[in-house]
Amino acid sequence: MRIGELAALAGVTTRTVRHYHHLGLLPEPARRANGYREYGLRDAVALARVLRLTGLGLGLEEVRDVLAARSSDAGRELHEVLTELDADLARQEETLRERRTRVRELLELAGRGKLPAEGPVSSELAALFGEMTRAGARLPGPEPAMAAKERELLALLETAAPARAGREVVAALGAAGGDPAAMDRMYRTYALLDELAEADVDDPRVARAARAVAECVPKEVLEAIGGVPEGLVHGGEAGGGFAGELFADLAPAQAEAVRQAMRLLVEHAR
Repeated sequence: MRIGELAALAGVTTRTVRHYHHLGLLPEPARRANGYREYGLRDAVALARVLRLTGLGLGLEEVRDVLAARSSDAGRELHEVLTELDADLARQEETLRERRTRVRELLELAGRGKLPAEGPVSSELAALFGEMTRAGARLPGPEPAMAAKERELLALLETAAPARAGREVVAALGAAGGDPAAMDRMYRTYALLDELAEADVDDPRVARAARAVAECVPKEVLEAIGGVPEGLVHGGEAGGGFAGELFADLAPAQAEAVRQAMRLLVEHAR
């Protein structure tokens, strides 16, 4: 057989056959006088074995290890590789189950019109956002802009923070969100911060907003993140990093209020 005939018999391309030769997965056959490779039944059998192994999900390096093992050890080598493959597939299967569960939760929220504008977040965070929306509706006028910023930050935190810390923060905020009085207090604080959008940093309202912010932070949140981050205590003054970007996204008076709030929290923790 010529290479094209062998490839057609196995259902692959001639390029695949040449690649297997290059990797040492398929022995090079004898060549005719004209230089063309001449394949026989043994070559077809060897190619079929490679394809069966790759069809199971083995990588080409793993296939080469199996094929390179001496005949007396080949069974043991294949058993070890298949055992590792089975464990890897089990992990993938579990991951897929978790992802499908998450997608179904999001579809359910979307079907009830409760998928937050911030995009796919955990069901716990979506519930908190729902409580925030209801609290905002109880206020006269439009929702404070700072509330929308808070939701964006919480979605970022859930994505970027270590899994356990992120869950604990969301759980602590969710508990607070279940208390209408606490949520209303938080929204009044958002309104205070909104008032500082055009204010000077020495405006008397800055200190008032700072106290309100400090009073709204549940102690469970601080415990989950290990206390007030150093960058927030100093207000991102060193520049760069998350704290620097956070304060840069705020108006000067708002940043000063948050900075003072962080310092009040540190003082209260002593």
